[in-house]
This record gives sequence, C-alpha cells and structure tokens, in this order.
Amino acid sequence: MRIAIAGGHGKIALALTRRLEAHGGSVASLIRNPNHEHDVRARGGEPIVCDLERATVDQVARAIAGADAVVFAAGAGPGSGARRKLTVDRDGAIRLLEAAVAADVPRYMMISSVGAENPPDDDDVFSVYLRAKAQADAAVRASDRGWTIVRPGPLTDGPPVGRVRIDAEPYRGEISREDVAAVLDALLAEPRSAGLTLYLNGGEDTIDQALRASLGR
Repeated sequence: MRIAIAGGHGKIALALTRRLEAHGGSVASLIRNPNHEHDVRARGGEPIVCDLERATVDQVARAIAGADAVVFAAGAGPGSGARRKLTVDRDGAIRLLEAAVAADVPRYMMISSVGAENPPDDDDVFSVYLRAKAQADAAVRASDRGWTIVRPGPLTDGPPVGRVRIDAEPYRGEISREDVAAVLDALLAEPRSAGLTLYLNGGEDTIDQALRASLGR
C-alpha cells in the first residue's frame, strides 16, 4: 500500500511514516522545507517538496499519483496567525482533496480536531482554526472519496500507551501523537472506516478493541 502524507515532517506524520514502513508500506511525504528531507528518509519515507499553500492542484496531484490513500497531517502550527489557519488548515486540505480526485486516489484520511463539530464564531486565532477545520471537514464529507475524519483531543508528546477511546461523539480527553499515528495506521488498513467521523483520545481499550467497537464488529 502506498500512502501520501501531506505535512510529512509533522510529529504525527513522522510517527505514521515509521509505522507504515515497518510493515512494508510505501510513503510519499509531502514537505514544504527541503531541509526536512533527511528526517523523512530516516523514518523510511520518500520526501517530495510540495508546498500546499502555493502548489496548484495539478502539482499536488502529480506528487500523490499512484497512492492508495492520502493523509492530511499538515497544519499552520502554533504561533501562526489566523490567515495561515485558513490557507493551510482549510485551503490546503481542500487542495489535497481536489488533487486526490484528479489523481484518482480513493481514500482520504483527515486529521481534524475535537471542537470542529461546533466551532466558535469569534476572532480568536484558535476559533479561526476550528472553523477552518470544520470547513475542510465539510468539503471532505461532501466528496466522493472514501474519507475518514479523525478528531483527536489535545495532543501530547508522551510515549505511546496503546490504550485509546474511539467514539462517534465528542468527549474530553487527551492523547499522545504516537497513539494518534498508531490509530491512523490501523484505520488506513480498515476500509469500513470510510465515511466515519471519529473522536479519539486516550482510554482503556487497546487500539484493536476500540476499533472493533467503533466499527461494529
């Protein structure tokens, strides 16, 4: 399976790349900064310089051509202003979606955020971020791709625990980026996750148990 990851140098993306490579997957990592190529290669990914803020849909489509799925793991990042929340977290996700259609990539995995289900309408930067995520999620849901939207709670840099809770409704909690990557890895191998919006945090169940419960098996 070949997976294209937008935002390939992010912490979740690098952890996911390592996991996919470990069980024989092929990863195309879209990065903005050429200086990040070494970090991607060290995890087993193939770095492709492609800036979602500036690339055309055709350029992104060429970068992800041949992929079985794309993962939107990009983000404007902490400290960025409201404008980049829109140009990266909303417009970048939609551009990747349009490229997936153009390149005939059947699966689209969206890393969103809890709170996107009911974002505030004020001008606070985090409120703009949640609205950007909500608008991108709406575009993904309206598409004809086999989409899955994952909305984790607050992220930590702690070690993987391997115990999570996956729910169809929002709830409070937090989760390590490593555990998010492990869940994404499992979801990419599970076609029945297509068409679902899943909330994700640390919990009591193993990832396999949580997935069985959320997918009804």
